[in-house]
Amino acid sequence: MQVEGKPTRTIWLNDDGWSVGIIDQTKLPFRFECTSLKTLDDVAKAIADMQVRGAPLIGATAAYGMALAMRVKASDVALKEAVRILLATRPTAVNLRWALDNMATHLENLPESERVTAAYSRAGAIADEDSAQNEAIGRHGLPLLKTIYERKVAKGPVNLLTHCNAGWLATVDWGTALSPVYLAHDTGIPVHVWVDETRPRNQGAGLTAWELGQHGVPYTVIVDNAGGHLMQKGEVDLCIVGSDRTTGEGDVCNKIGTYLKALAAFDNDVPFYVALPGTTIDWQLKDGVQSIPIEERDGAEVATITGRDTKGDLTTVQLTPTESSVLNIAFDVTPSRLVTGLITERGLTKASSEGLEALYPEQRSQKEKVG
Repeated sequence: MQVEGKPTRTIWLNDDGWSVGIIDQTKLPFRFECTSLKTLDDVAKAIADMQVRGAPLIGATAAYGMALAMRVKASDVALKEAVRILLATRPTAVNLRWALDNMATHLENLPESERVTAAYSRAGAIADEDSAQNEAIGRHGLPLLKTIYERKVAKGPVNLLTHCNAGWLATVDWGTALSPVYLAHDTGIPVHVWVDETRPRNQGAGLTAWELGQHGVPYTVIVDNAGGHLMQKGEVDLCIVGSDRTTGEGDVCNKIGTYLKALAAFDNDVPFYVALPGTTIDWQLKDGVQSIPIEERDGAEVATITGRDTKGDLTTVQLTPTESSVLNIAFDVTPSRLVTGLITERGLTKASSEGLEALYPEQRSQKEKVG
């Protein structure tokens, strides 16, 4: 996608051929800064501190972390230790586990002398595959927007509501929920995005708004609690959000507040879609509400907020009384019954085991073998 008119990815291999470049997303939207990751610890810190975030990008970054670890030591012990360290960084996004399992399986049967080259090759392939999957999500989601636009009597823009950031900053490129939006915009379909601010880290107001603006897509930032009102007034044509983990039954875990948007959409007959690559599906889980591990983060994210002051300087201010107790739950689960459909790289489907297994028949075969 575009940054200051230049095609840009969120992660890349630097010119030295071994260190990994990333956009430091903790600096956005006020500063566009890139940084280099040179060690396994650099990668673990970047994931934990959310310099990189979004399930697909976390997975790709962890894959490069494995490659950096192999540069130092490529033994079986080092391989297992790298997996352990990276897996502990974020508990909810399943792409992290998927990427680490993929890398470990790819490397464990190779001689140590071949592991570094193989690790970089596989990490690069995971990044490229993620970009291709997300572009495919856009192609499969585009007809939804086109149909809505063609049905509009006044031919006004298609008004979407999204929550958190599921654009290209959350992936290697294109994004999940915003991939159909970018394709619609690029093909001439008028679109407008209602951007939830997404407290407490404000990924909507800071990241989604920034990337939409960079690409020239019209948008309006709204407070998190305004979505239901806009739906009641008929100003939302559809909702599209991303997913950090989706169960094999179609329950969706996403940024905290997604469940409330789904309830409002259901009450107002607004289609509620979730866009995700197959790597975000946890086929082992059934009941998302009971089974998906939900990350709890530092309460300071709720008690304080960082922004630019009137002098243009970044500053952090406290919002709550000093003695306040704070609970910072990072994700919630939207039951499949509230999801109109899932948009994947293989097509659209109902949020159900039958729908998902129809798109991913290899998972059905695997289940039959286990059974």
